[in-house]
Amino acid sequence: MAPLIRILRFTRSLTPYYVGIMVAAAIVTGAGLAVPFITGSATDAIVQAFGDASGDARALDPEAVSSTIVTVLVLALALLAVSLVEAVIGNIGGYWGDVMSAKMRTILSTRYFEQLLALPQRYYDSELTGTIVARLNRSISEITNFMKSFSNMFVTMLLTTIAVLAISAWYYWPLAVLLAVAYPVYLWLTALTSRRWQRLEGDKNEHVDVASGRFAEVVGQMRVVKSFVGERRELAAFSDRFRATESLTAEQSRHWHRMDAIRQGVLHVIFFGLYSIIFVRTVLGYFTLGEMVMLVQLIAMARQPVTSLSWVVDTAQRAIAGSKSYFEVMDLDPVRVDGGGARPVDPARDGAGREGARPDGAALSPGAPSVSFQGVHFGYGGEDVLTDITFDVAPGERVAFVGESGGGKTTLTSLLMGLYGVREGQIEIAGSGTDLDDLRRNIGVVFQEPALFSGSIAENIAYGRPDASRAEIEAAAARAAVDVFVRKFPLGYDTPIGERGIKLSGGQKQRIAVARAILKDAPILVLDEATSALDTKSERLVQAGLDDLMEGRTSLIIAHRLSTIAEVDRIVTLRDGRIDEIGTPRELETSGGIYAELLALQASSSKGDRKRLREFDVVG
Repeated sequence: MAPLIRILRFTRSLTPYYVGIMVAAAIVTGAGLAVPFITGSATDAIVQAFGDASGDARALDPEAVSSTIVTVLVLALALLAVSLVEAVIGNIGGYWGDVMSAKMRTILSTRYFEQLLALPQRYYDSELTGTIVARLNRSISEITNFMKSFSNMFVTMLLTTIAVLAISAWYYWPLAVLLAVAYPVYLWLTALTSRRWQRLEGDKNEHVDVASGRFAEVVGQMRVVKSFVGERRELAAFSDRFRATESLTAEQSRHWHRMDAIRQGVLHVIFFGLYSIIFVRTVLGYFTLGEMVMLVQLIAMARQPVTSLSWVVDTAQRAIAGSKSYFEVMDLDPVRVDGGGARPVDPARDGAGREGARPDGAALSPGAPSVSFQGVHFGYGGEDVLTDITFDVAPGERVAFVGESGGGKTTLTSLLMGLYGVREGQIEIAGSGTDLDDLRRNIGVVFQEPALFSGSIAENIAYGRPDASRAEIEAAAARAAVDVFVRKFPLGYDTPIGERGIKLSGGQKQRIAVARAILKDAPILVLDEATSALDTKSERLVQAGLDDLMEGRTSLIIAHRLSTIAEVDRIVTLRDGRIDEIGTPRELETSGGIYAELLALQASSSKGDRKRLREFDVVG
């Protein structure tokens, strides 16, 4: 029950709803407990009337008849009143339960999303998106469904149990003893059942989460699946996961129902003893017929809490299994998941974010670099991907990074944005502020894969500046040549683009990504092969906008085309995760290094040289 107690602490703001639901349940329970007493009294009144007439209805005194009729009508009105109370208060409690459930879902979902946003990039490097989403839907649904039902049932079960035990003991203590035995025996048998059930439920959840994760991934990459004729293969893997849940469910169900048959059998034997005692003592004259009716109804009410334990335990187990998955994510420490390491710092500030990091208090030199990597080492888990990376980028300078595919070019930009911490060394970025949010606000980025969201074209362009005016959005779009194709859409900039921009071509998505960076207007610009998805005509249009944007800005470029590399101020070449050369295009074209090799490969017409050129992710 510890996970459920954590849920209560997690949602303590809902305490008024919990209290209100339990009060409503208490009133409904009290009304229900009044029914056996009312029907018992009515039975005794009728029996007494017939008893006075020696069992002959024709011998009844008219006054006695009238008195008995008034009595039973009053009692009938009492039953009506009790029923109305149950109906009204029960529905009020049900309303509070619905609202509480919705609020709980909001709280748990929001905190889950908040935690996901706080977790570092390393977490997402090893998790399937669909699995994360499936865990949210399954876990929170199971938790909220249980808490809603349990809050309604707990007080009813508790009060009914206490009341029936007390009343039974008042009339005949062995009845209370037998009932008192029934509850712990049933709970003990249920506890024996739950251990194995929870283990099997956890195994099922794992299969479902993995299958759901793959499902979401396949739906998002349906073009790839169809292009490589992977439908049957994906369907088979998906089916295998759910078939595994079938066998687990069968094992789980056999265990549960076998144990439930034992529990039910024990319970029936105990209730046989209870009914036998009531009937025999009525025959012997210890109980009146009314008392017998009342006690039989009370015992029937006592059966409900006991049998309800099966359902409560079943849903509780699902909720506990779901809450474990939920808290596995919530308990993750972003710092530990991240693995530590230094993030970029502002050279004008110390580690605490104070101005004047320099010991002598002197201001930074006007010629100080905008970006500085100093002896940086980095790896994703094993060996270093980058080793002893040292270079400076002056304010307003355009620097291109060139190297073989997988050589660490994109990793450099990830480190620049603080997505990972470095193992050794330090990265300084002038004006990067006091935290990662400030740092990233000062960097505009265009990724190799244009990352767009469902929504309109205008919303995607304004993602980095949600407060931008429509005029500013359209101006940025024009500079990125987005307006060229937007004019053809009936809804213009309000055209929905579908999930990840599925309704657009690769070039159109890339132009929107460029427009987004243009509108952000950050002092540092990162272009990770920003024009790689564009045709020659579109590239010329977008490049003109990028050239305008880079004017006066510090720009770090992972270039896809040699024509773009040739126009930068300096080139940094990487070989096996280390810096090979740094220099201007003119200096490096005759140095015999990687850039000179690229130029030679471009000039060659042999297939081998063309293949070698592609290894650098570069075309002529």
